Amino acid sequence: MGNRFQVKDRFADGAQYIDGQLRPGTSGRSHTIVDPATGGQVLTYELASTADVDDAVAAAKRAFPAWSAATPGERSDALHRLAAVLTEQAEDFAHAESLQCGKPIKLSTEFDVPGTIDNTAFFAGAARHLQGQAAAEYSGDHTSYVRREAIGVVGSIAPWNYPLQMAAWKILPAIAAGNTIVLKPAELTPLTSLMFAQAAKEAGLPDGVINIVTGAGRDAGEHLVGHPDVVMTSFTGSTAVGKRVAEIATATVKRLHLELGGKAPFVVFDDADLEAAAHGAVAASLINTGQDCTAATRAYVQRPLHDAFVARVAALMESVRLGDPFDTATDLGPLVSHAQRDRVADFVERARTYATVVTGGEVPGGELEEGAYYRPTLITGAAQDSEVVQSEIFGPVLVVLPFDTDDEGIALANDTPYGLAASAWSRDVYRANRATREIKAGCVWVNDHIPIISEMPHGGYKASGFGKDMSLYSFEEYTQVKHVMYDNTAVAAKDWHRTIFGDR
Repeated sequence: MGNRFQVKDRFADGAQYIDGQLRPGTSGRSHTIVDPATGGQVLTYELASTADVDDAVAAAKRAFPAWSAATPGERSDALHRLAAVLTEQAEDFAHAESLQCGKPIKLSTEFDVPGTIDNTAFFAGAARHLQGQAAAEYSGDHTSYVRREAIGVVGSIAPWNYPLQMAAWKILPAIAAGNTIVLKPAELTPLTSLMFAQAAKEAGLPDGVINIVTGAGRDAGEHLVGHPDVVMTSFTGSTAVGKRVAEIATATVKRLHLELGGKAPFVVFDDADLEAAAHGAVAASLINTGQDCTAATRAYVQRPLHDAFVARVAALMESVRLGDPFDTATDLGPLVSHAQRDRVADFVERARTYATVVTGGEVPGGELEEGAYYRPTLITGAAQDSEVVQSEIFGPVLVVLPFDTDDEGIALANDTPYGLAASAWSRDVYRANRATREIKAGCVWVNDHIPIISEMPHGGYKASGFGKDMSLYSFEEYTQVKHVMYDNTAVAAKDWHRTIFGDR
């Protein structure tokens, strides 16, 4: 297969980044990063122990006073320099991301890496806009204003599906607001998180502002969330693990931000552009091999368009090219691991007992059989309460169901525990606007599905969590709001004191 990013020399000193230095973990246990396209070994490293987490938190705590005291302009300048370093190293980041995740290089090169650079540039500007309510005399006798202050050490946990982007989504708003951070990436995919921290040092950010601990969730992750010197936890991952994170965080009264699972509906009304909807469904269900919590997973198609939609989506899925992630012609890479591939395959095999697999539903053979590949899969005939409709599969699988009335379509779209993202497809502005109002999700696209931008918030409803990544709204997660009130009267015995003691 194609060219591979060389990592062993770069991470010879270990896969923990603490106080500005790479070092090995001290848990006594190792982990091997596997190339999901070939099954070959990429890097074996020592996992973090709880002592390593303690060291990282201590480094972040030491760095906090100076970093939080830096001016917004100074933090902004540092992030602008970081964006420049990331731009210079964009090719290395793209190759490392494709190597550890199996992403097609065109996705890493055109989506993951430029999106991360854009996020960095956005927060470089946003650092200068930590604004509170303007000063005013709301009581008549006092001047009030609002300060936004950094909260301290943030302990964040990022998933394996978008390791670079999720690291940036955690790190950037936190440090732009003046906090310091300890990030735990997934053990499967730590490379670009570590590279991001190294790039930050090259850009001149002080040691200790960004720390990376790569360890097991039950050890390093839980210890980080429960650490007494960590004042906030931001977690992206499954709803099941998010519940455990919440239990630990609330026991120590931490601020909590959760971006959890999704089961995004893709609602196609009978006046939609069929060709646009079919192309959109294939792109939105297969992005990152379906390993995206906002990916289209449930297509509800009004009955007059249903059969034509199924036929067109099936034809488009059959044209998708599986192959070497480093081949620019490859459309779909492997899943992140063989275990994840087998999990997806098990969902589809169970679905065969109650639904129809129109296309896909198999592991390819030949030169791809050693990788964690799975063909794009289209399922019809499933019931609304079936497993493939209600559960997050996290693979290249799209389920299509019919609906009759607009009321029914919107009700079906809302009929899961999740509420992260959705889309509505219609030429009728009133229909589309109704869908955006009534579908319960943190993001609703109209006549598209998947695009995200740094200026707009990302986060969910219901079991998809709470809090926002990206945008200026993210500062609501990473800052303390303080009300400051000055007396303007210089009167010793104030009129309101009589409610406590004495007379007028």
